[in-house]
Amino acid sequence: MNDYHKPVLVEEVMQYMRCRKGGIYIDGTIGGGGHALEICRRIDGDGLLIGIDRDDEALAHAAEMLKEYSGCVRLIKGDFRYMKAMINDIGVNEVDGVLLDLGVSSHQLDDAGRGFSYNAEAALDMRMDKQQLLTARDVVNTYDEKRLYEIIKDYGEERWAKRIASFIVKERQRYPIETTDQLVEVIKRAIPAAARREGPHPARRTFQAIRIEVNDELNSIKDGLIQAMDCLKPGGRLCVISFHSLEDRLVKDTFRRWQNPCTCPPDTPVCVCGNKPVAAIVTKKPVTASPDEVESNPRARSAKLRVCEKL
Repeated sequence: MNDYHKPVLVEEVMQYMRCRKGGIYIDGTIGGGGHALEICRRIDGDGLLIGIDRDDEALAHAAEMLKEYSGCVRLIKGDFRYMKAMINDIGVNEVDGVLLDLGVSSHQLDDAGRGFSYNAEAALDMRMDKQQLLTARDVVNTYDEKRLYEIIKDYGEERWAKRIASFIVKERQRYPIETTDQLVEVIKRAIPAAARREGPHPARRTFQAIRIEVNDELNSIKDGLIQAMDCLKPGGRLCVISFHSLEDRLVKDTFRRWQNPCTCPPDTPVCVCGNKPVAAIVTKKPVTASPDEVESNPRARSAKLRVCEKL
């Protein structure tokens, strides 16, 4: 479907989003435009798709991908955490559905020059928006050991975070850590050989943690979920695809809080806090990719789709 970024759970998203002719939808992480293309086919020229992304390359590719539907597409550069102001700026107050496909795109991982991958040598970058100032090099070479440890432990859920942070600080005292290969070698030295022989690539969790820090991803998701709910019409749906436990937990907890915001003690016979539900959870369990999709697109293996509907 898309050589820039192969979208996951496309049919499932279309099913739950309930796209209709004349509807207005936001793809808050348009990437290569794979999901957006299917939305455009369903709104049939009478509706509007608002595509948002931080990455200029993604927006350029999406524009090419969606050129047949250019009359019903508005592409906006920015972070979806500000989507309410973005749609207001183009004269839209509310929408029928919002899709957030979280994390890094296939293209960003595969483009060695972006510095996201631990499998290819590149300058330490990892910025989704190339115009922002903070890079992975800055994080690795300027954050103190305690902060590095916290990032790797909390964002990477890495059991060897303390050793990795210590090894990074010792290494950079000799000379700056400039490339992905340099960082991978430091991480490998920090993790005992027996632990490296099992599980995923030893650098995977640390690279994930640094990427999340560079792009402020978790705070962006927190803000973006609230913004998405604020943008939806009653009955509109929010579809979120996550790829690791931190993202999924954040989405799950937010949806649960929206559905049951009561803060009264469990033994209180009648709710007195006054908090009212704002959404209903549509997917009681996360929707995952079929075996056939995982076989054709291995990156779909960790994808989880959760959906809620605004009351």
